Amino acid sequence: MNRKNLISILSLVLVLAIITTGCASGSKNESGASKNEFRMNLATEPPALDPAQATDQVSFTVINAIYEGLTIVDENGDVQPGVAEKWDISPDGKTYTFTIRPEAKWGNGDAVTANDFEFSWKRALNPELVPEPSQYAYQMYYIEGAEAYNTGKGSADDVAVKATDEHTLVVTLTNSIPYFESLLSTAIYFPVHSSVTENEAFAAAADTMITNGPFTMTEWKRNTSIVLEPNENYYARNDIKFAKVSMTIVNDPSSELNMYKTGKLDYAGHPTGTLPTEQYATLAKEYPNDFNIKGTASLYYFIINTTAEPFNNAKIRQALSMAISRTDLTEKVTLGGQIPAFGLVPPGIKGVEGEFRSEFKDDYFQENVEEAKVLLAEGLAEEGWTELPAFTLKFNTDATHQKVAEAVVDMWRSNLGIDAQIGNEEWGVFLDNRTAMNYQIERSGWGADYNDPISFVGLFTSNGGNNNTGYANPEYDALIAEINATADQKARMELMAKAEKMLIDSHSIMPLYYYSSVHMMRPDVKGVYVDFKGDVNYTRGYYEQEQVQE
Repeated sequence: MNRKNLISILSLVLVLAIITTGCASGSKNESGASKNEFRMNLATEPPALDPAQATDQVSFTVINAIYEGLTIVDENGDVQPGVAEKWDISPDGKTYTFTIRPEAKWGNGDAVTANDFEFSWKRALNPELVPEPSQYAYQMYYIEGAEAYNTGKGSADDVAVKATDEHTLVVTLTNSIPYFESLLSTAIYFPVHSSVTENEAFAAAADTMITNGPFTMTEWKRNTSIVLEPNENYYARNDIKFAKVSMTIVNDPSSELNMYKTGKLDYAGHPTGTLPTEQYATLAKEYPNDFNIKGTASLYYFIINTTAEPFNNAKIRQALSMAISRTDLTEKVTLGGQIPAFGLVPPGIKGVEGEFRSEFKDDYFQENVEEAKVLLAEGLAEEGWTELPAFTLKFNTDATHQKVAEAVVDMWRSNLGIDAQIGNEEWGVFLDNRTAMNYQIERSGWGADYNDPISFVGLFTSNGGNNNTGYANPEYDALIAEINATADQKARMELMAKAEKMLIDSHSIMPLYYYSSVHMMRPDVKGVYVDFKGDVNYTRGYYEQEQVQE
């Protein structure tokens, strides 16, 4: 073989190798990871991966990929069939009959049945659930007998959810609920495998969780990383394109950004991570195709322990809220297109014909430093204080939360002469202390569970599992009950606005701003999106394949 022929053959081999590499579905990204792998960051360890116990967005970000309910919702919040392939609704809108997909299976190959749903829903309502009763159980009170069972006044047999056969689930509601189908896509309504009765700590490790969603957890290194891989038994397995979802657990915005810049992450920022706020403008210029800001139906606010002196005084609570400049927070601190909030329900939530926030303005109060001074003095006098005692504004460890807390404390100091302290806590500890009412004032956030204002105004009923303010008002409870019993949408929304005003007038919370999602995502990632309520959905994501030139 002469040299010329050898060079020709070697050149042909090289060309074929290049073509083969370009066509391969396992092509590499900047860091060398397979393009079938999607990499994102969780700023903190998920506190609870039991669907009945989870209450936070980090946990839901994982749970929503490894479990699936009767329905799912798309990017716009519209309901689509999930484990239920179809359902029928009675003429009065109170009885639903769901047909479970015959091909629906658990990760271990067991069939997902109607019995699994009956078992799981009653388990979530169990007032003696281990390790603690579900804080989200109130979201199931729409079902006949559910509230009575959960509050110890009835039995599981009285809960109107019945598996009439392996593939048929019949559910009867107390009233017709227009958003019930959307509610079924939330974690509290997810099924768990019947084997959990043998191990109530099943959600503490990857190898003890039998799940039914698009992905299954194959690895969980505490405070380090989580790995998800496709559930080979998932009924829509062909729709799942990522071969792996890798989640790092890094709680530092600068480190997270650096990981993205060096090709170690494909997605960075909200809702489960954070980018440095001071770099937003620079990132928007340097990465115009990666950097995204999107308004979401979520609220950032402070909650107040109304049972702790002197915060049991409404005038003191009102003074603290009125002395905060929300515009300064959004324009000088958070810098991500957030909108100052003076109400509870954010933009993006449906009202009568358009958005609720467009139809009912959030003009329930105004900022006024001089009036705040008067109210503070009056409130202190009523409680027998000459000055506000020392207190701490708590937040979970996060750079943005710290900046907001520092700015607010500085406003209180400048405007009211108050010397408050700030304190941070790890996410799990933070949530535990909130549930135990072991705080004075702390930051909070809420995103819609479904596209209806009741997802927000329904939080603060006396028995609401996520009401950790101490606010308890029988009149407010009655108003929420009336909303849930009202079918006419115009009347419902008017009652909703009345309830929102009542809650804001109590000054049990301090609304600060309506969230936006600030995140970066590689342009070749498709099918991954932040939905209307601010959650990231990656279950149907994929990489855009490179085109090979002929």
